[in-house]
Amino acid sequence: MLRFLVLALLAFLPSVGQANDNFDILKNAKKIVFFGDSITYGGEYVIFFERWLTVNHPELSPEVLNQGIPSETVSGLSEPGHLRHGFPRPDLHERLDRALKALEPDLIIACYGINCGIYMPLDKERFAKYKEGLQRLKNKVEAQGGKIIFMTPPVYDKPNPKFDYDDVMAAYAKWLVSKRKDGWLVIDLHTVMKESLAEKRVKDPKFKYSRDGVHPGEEGHELMARQIIDFFAVKPPLKDPQPNAYGRMMMFLRERMRVQRDAWLTKIGHKRPMGKGKPLAEANKIAAENTKHIQQNLETILKQSK
Repeated sequence: MLRFLVLALLAFLPSVGQANDNFDILKNAKKIVFFGDSITYGGEYVIFFERWLTVNHPELSPEVLNQGIPSETVSGLSEPGHLRHGFPRPDLHERLDRALKALEPDLIIACYGINCGIYMPLDKERFAKYKEGLQRLKNKVEAQGGKIIFMTPPVYDKPNPKFDYDDVMAAYAKWLVSKRKDGWLVIDLHTVMKESLAEKRVKDPKFKYSRDGVHPGEEGHELMARQIIDFFAVKPPLKDPQPNAYGRMMMFLRERMRVQRDAWLTKIGHKRPMGKGKPLAEANKIAAENTKHIQQNLETILKQSK
């Protein structure tokens, strides 16, 4: 009887750990690179993920690099209307070989799709270009000995009287999730974001993750990061014992991410008109100073959590 009572009580206690084979991928990655479009370039979800990694797994300390580029596609497509900006959409594959050679990542996390349908109705040929682009990306990463995790595109949340572009994103996401049966590692952001959006609009019909329908705000980036964290997590995240230290850490993580992002994008090269980053040696010095501050805040957080 006592044995059954103990088991019953344990069933109601929060889990302190869980089996997760995906954690081995993280544990074996010394360098993690994020590829994507403007959402990744903005990088808040990358910062939220890196904060979780820094605080909850300081024993790992991989290098995390953001290599997103605004308006980029993995499909290589660009709509005529985009030329009003003075250039076609950049194609990941134009720079991919150089990036893989220069960075030698152990793990890539890639989020593409929102630009790949080029904001037009679902089309067989455009869809095929998206599929082909992701397959080429996977092949090249794995040929170099790395692993890749794909994220389905976020929700497109901008009304259009002619057609719903999010139906295109849903189709892209459904196909990408179907590739799990072939061994692809896929995080289904689109479905989670769509369901969460519907739930929030029950309470607030005007709720939006993104003001412009494309680029998520802070809450949307937190949701994105949470999907990556849940993919890897083997234990509940550390509670926030020191909000100020968490905030300061975010500031230094953000500055380090931006200076390294821009330096590497400039060094590797690409075809999108953008401001140049600092020389890599200078960027690394700035990054090292930020790393010192990040470690100081980590010590405060860990001390307060005891």
